[in-house]
Amino acid sequence: MKTKSDKKFNNTVLIPTDFSEVCDNAVQHGIELASSLKYKVCILHVVNRETRSKLRKEDEDISSIEMKLLAYKKKFEKKFGVEIETKWVKGNLFSRIKKVAEDLKVNLMILGTHGKKGLQHLFGSYALKVVLESPVPVIVVQKKSFGKGYKNIVFPVSNDVESRQEVQWARLIAKLFQAKLHIFRSREKDPVMNDRLEIITRQLTGVFSGEKVKYLVKVADKPGNFADQVISYAAVNNADLIMIMTRPNIDIPGFSLSGWDERLMFNEAQVPVMCINPVEISSYYWDWVVQF
Repeated sequence: MKTKSDKKFNNTVLIPTDFSEVCDNAVQHGIELASSLKYKVCILHVVNRETRSKLRKEDEDISSIEMKLLAYKKKFEKKFGVEIETKWVKGNLFSRIKKVAEDLKVNLMILGTHGKKGLQHLFGSYALKVVLESPVPVIVVQKKSFGKGYKNIVFPVSNDVESRQEVQWARLIAKLFQAKLHIFRSREKDPVMNDRLEIITRQLTGVFSGEKVKYLVKVADKPGNFADQVISYAAVNNADLIMIMTRPNIDIPGFSLSGWDERLMFNEAQVPVMCINPVEISSYYWDWVVQF
């Protein structure tokens, strides 16, 4: 029996928007990334209860949504040489975003937010669930622009063994942008755990060396508060991207994110964060990744 991950991707970046300033930035960020990847873009708006209430209050109808979506297409399609599809659907924000991502077989999603409060306001109580249950990696973007791409990428290594998916995504993105990977390793109080992290780090550097990916290794100054140390390091080193594997709260499967994830996703330095959910993947997925 085939799983959802056996589907082929359509080389598409999905960008949900509510037309706010931070989402406008996410749209441009996603389109510039798609241009680098030579992908298509789908800009999506979900018409829910809040949207309908706002339309009634402003004495507008659904045509105003269509006009705003088309404005993105007119503004960016020719400028960045990217094919842009616009789409609006009715329903629940979380379920509709996920379904569109699956139906269109997108490769990536870009989600605009200005801190945790902003994301919760944008997507209601399902905000974190959008990220956690996305069928593809999600890049959470705040106000930082795409600029020249992802040149400095922070790759945290803590007491969880890094997933193969995260390593391959790091390789893909680093090679695409000729970036430097900053392998930032936690420092633990337990010497045995530090030895284990050292082994994991050597394995990672072996992979990246073999792929001719530039990297450096930095060990955290002290045990504890690793998320804060990652954010501080990213800010000081002008990071363009932080890559993490999401860690769902085991008490509420498929809904919450751990404090670690939230702290990084909504970081004060506003560094974009690529959230990769551990999923069962098919051989086609690796064929697609390896082509880069």
